Amino acid sequence: MTFLHRHKGLTPYLLLLPGIAWLGVFFLVPLGFLGYQSLESGSFESGYSFTWEFSNYWDAISTYNEQLIRSFLYAGIATVVALLISYPLVYWIAFRGGRWKNLFLILIVAPLFVTYLVRTLAWLNILADEGPVVNALKTIGILGSDGRLLATGFAVVAGITYNFLPFMALPLYVSLEQIDTRLLEAAEDLYASRRQAFLRVTLPLSAPGIVAGTLLTFIPAAGDFINAQLLGTPRQSMVGNVIQSKFLLLIDYPAAASLSFILMALILAALLVYARAVGTERLTG
Repeated sequence: MTFLHRHKGLTPYLLLLPGIAWLGVFFLVPLGFLGYQSLESGSFESGYSFTWEFSNYWDAISTYNEQLIRSFLYAGIATVVALLISYPLVYWIAFRGGRWKNLFLILIVAPLFVTYLVRTLAWLNILADEGPVVNALKTIGILGSDGRLLATGFAVVAGITYNFLPFMALPLYVSLEQIDTRLLEAAEDLYASRRQAFLRVTLPLSAPGIVAGTLLTFIPAAGDFINAQLLGTPRQSMVGNVIQSKFLLLIDYPAAASLSFILMALILAALLVYARAVGTERLTG
């Protein structure tokens, strides 16, 4: 205690040490090892050797560019759909939920108490060819007699949207809950319509929640592989499926590691562009 009193300036750094140590051991070290693997050459049978094989990156991009594009496309669509579903839902909870707010929030979070794999498997029954959803869509004429939802891009995007919806809804709710309703009343006193009050007061004040929600949804969705594997076919495979296959089935560690780095780099680039577009102040609220 005496040491801390004498060196008060060190206190913040000492508090940071556990977190920095955790990131160093469980993030930076594995990341460095992954980078090392991405520059190796050879095979599982003959062994791998470090040869600065930068061609692994070019081969990964040229061979799996379709999966990379599809990953970002599916993740982007799922993020937009999750936003369109979540915003009116949590808006109603924040401003109209009353004493039932906590219950509604629990209902949003409740799916997270079930393992990710089980939640995705449930969609196999929901979207099955003889399931209630497909039969209903056939009845009203949206799907043809031989139409189906399972094993399509729609099924994959639906699964991703469902699984990551809480990560969009919760940041939005926090932003909307913090809005002072007196600001909306003031806008109406100044003859603003409800639409104008929403566009000029509510929406800008909830922007930090929108930014946080889109990031929390898009980043893990871009690397997801469970939904494409269970709800799609190889024609809907994402880059996460390729990485999983390279690591666990084909035992091609350099290709898997280089693809992982490419995915991380593309996500980081997209994040920087997004931050530039919306303004860095939106990222911090």
